[in-house]
Amino acid sequence: MGRVDFFIAGVQKGGTTALDHYLRDHPAIQMASVKEVHAFDDETADWSVPTYERLQGAFDWTIPGVIRGEATPIYSYWPNALERLRDYNPQARLILLLRHPSFRAHSHWRMETTRGNDTWPFADAIGATGRARVATSPGGAHRVFSYVERGFYAPQLRRAFSLFPREQILLCRTDRLWSDPAATLAAVQDFLGVPHQTLGKQRYVVPVMTWSPDPIARDIRATLDAIFTDDIRETAALSGLDLTDWLDPDYREPMAPADRAVS
Repeated sequence: MGRVDFFIAGVQKGGTTALDHYLRDHPAIQMASVKEVHAFDDETADWSVPTYERLQGAFDWTIPGVIRGEATPIYSYWPNALERLRDYNPQARLILLLRHPSFRAHSHWRMETTRGNDTWPFADAIGATGRARVATSPGGAHRVFSYVERGFYAPQLRRAFSLFPREQILLCRTDRLWSDPAATLAAVQDFLGVPHQTLGKQRYVVPVMTWSPDPIARDIRATLDAIFTDDIRETAALSGLDLTDWLDPDYREPMAPADRAVS
């Protein structure tokens, strides 16, 4: 039995559900039977003798002539997940979708409050007391309350680059997936080494709708933008992506709710 070839490893609320669905249309790609297998962030597993049964069991290994991929966007953020992934397959390719961190944080909060996992107002959840819920968690990471912390992309990129050769990592802007999906999907197919296909229109339904046309109050948006400014600049330098427009307080995302929900 082989190994999974590529992983959509981040970021949460960055369009990973959309990309997963697009790639399921490609005849040369087999995606996992479910999105978010959570193979490498499973803290109940014995990582001294990993079996990878959960991951390997999410694929039909009798199908020839395909590459296999899996999408769990917490991998880029969760402690030790990328290290475990590297140990599983050091030749794996990683795709990371990067969304403007202020919008990502609000979308994350909307999802968690809709699910009943958090009851704090957004301003409090991203404030010092709210962020202390993350800082005081084991390993300094939290699955639910990490609205701000998951938006610091530079440390995640430095970690990924320390574990995998740069040519095995593709970085894409989430907003480009929406504004120019053909170009983004062509880049993904080139990266994966599969023939170009015209992949289908988005038709999935996300578990929790988190889109709104101008979702963040101006003062809260200004606070978040200030928190993320230095990281955006560092992320641009590390990634080679032009993120200048993310520094504009008037930046708005190009998504629309009818067919462009983000997950």
